[in-house]
Amino acid sequence: MVSTQTPTAAWGQNGPLDVALDVDSASKVFTSGRPFLKRLVGRAGPGKRVVAVDKMAFSVGKREIFGILGPNGTGKSTLIRLISTLLTPDSGSVRVFGHDVVAEEAVVKRLINRVSVEPSFFKKLSPMENLMYGARLYSVEPALARGRIIEILTRLGVDSRSIWSPMEDMSRGMQQKVAIARAFLSSPVLLLLDEPTTGLDPHSRREVQAFVREIRDAHDATVILCTHDMNEADQLCDRIAIVDHGRIVALDTPAALKALVRSDERPTPTLEDVFLELTGRSIEEDIEDKK
Repeated sequence: MVSTQTPTAAWGQNGPLDVALDVDSASKVFTSGRPFLKRLVGRAGPGKRVVAVDKMAFSVGKREIFGILGPNGTGKSTLIRLISTLLTPDSGSVRVFGHDVVAEEAVVKRLINRVSVEPSFFKKLSPMENLMYGARLYSVEPALARGRIIEILTRLGVDSRSIWSPMEDMSRGMQQKVAIARAFLSSPVLLLLDEPTTGLDPHSRREVQAFVREIRDAHDATVILCTHDMNEADQLCDRIAIVDHGRIVALDTPAALKALVRSDERPTPTLEDVFLELTGRSIEEDIEDKK
């Protein structure tokens, strides 16, 4: 197991990798309260303090597929928002290819793209119209964008008729594919995937996973994958950080993590076994507790 309370260097088969992402003791705390009371009486009461990200520290190498594994509510999505400049860390720092996400926000935004578990679209418009709009935002030439959109959506299993039909007529899984296509369209050097295959059928999930590998191999992209799908993390990721209550409790390759809990009684452990050993509960139990 690798402690992550100090920055952990990214390594490849031939030694240290160029650092694509460096998270150095980053923390984010939320306080729930009653803002309307503050307006009425001048104070909002104590509220509840929730530490979503607790002094996380790690680094990710260029072209690495790096997994952040844990159930919903353990800080994965908050971490992704910190990296994507949607939130500001309360302490510590986050750097993308050497650029600070706070001081150099505009530069970082040009280097990244993000797929969330709940993507937003203009539902009355078609995937083509939505993606052409996205292409404009990322300054992709219209002629190039149109062909690229058809190529990506076809590669993800979206049929030609659906490309021109309103988004509101598509299933949630198909809409998620369009969200993934939107992220790939800008050819980001750092791609942030927050539960990208949630809601997809097994065949569609495999298509997306294959495309993630392709964008890494063909476009030299670095991928951060947040998931609670143990098999997905095992199959896709070069290294995995296991997150529990806002902290990274283990970080290593899938094989090395599973070796931590291998025994005569458990000769072929899974990542689920690793999570259970480190946290004292299964990931399914954790998900149910948060419903």
